[in-house]
Amino acid sequence: MPDQTLPLILGITGASGLIYAVRALRFLLQADYTIDLIASKSTYMVWQAENNIRMPVEPDQQEQFWRQQAEMPTKGKLTCHRWGDVGATIASGSFQTLGMVIMPCSMSTVAKLAAGLSSDLLERSADVQLKEGRKLVIVPRETPFSLIHLRNLTSLAEAGARIVPAIPAWYHNPQTIEDLVDFVVARALDQLDIDCIPIQRWQGH
Repeated sequence: MPDQTLPLILGITGASGLIYAVRALRFLLQADYTIDLIASKSTYMVWQAENNIRMPVEPDQQEQFWRQQAEMPTKGKLTCHRWGDVGATIASGSFQTLGMVIMPCSMSTVAKLAAGLSSDLLERSADVQLKEGRKLVIVPRETPFSLIHLRNLTSLAEAGARIVPAIPAWYHNPQTIEDLVDFVVARALDQLDIDCIPIQRWQGH
């Protein structure tokens, strides 16, 4: 198991499917992980569109917001950052982490990361993971992929990122939307050697 004293960075972009981030946060906090969370600027608009909920801007209010969404009011350690705070701890390679997962990840963010652009804290933090040789997991939520999308994802894979599309399996006989979401989240966290979600894994014939 990873060293749980080191923080895991959870990046959340404006792609549809914020339930992936909520479920990931729920299980990580439940397992007492330390989480540094960054929501991109466009995430605010997606929350409003998908859930008719206004996400607060202030980091301390954001912490309460995300804990409420994840139904995990006390467990684990959660630190939220402003999307534009490029002076935050996680913007530096000297600040050690377990790695980073961006879930869901928009194609705009994928393109910027593939081009080495760092216009906000989320992008800078991801760039740091790559340059330091740490684990970066990308969970793209888009369909279909254009050739540009595929080339950008290939560039990130060649740079060391792990690409885990938001595509659930069906062999575990899912009964709810959460079952489908949790499978994707578990497979993403597998790339970081984190096993904290009770999913039905393949047992053979």
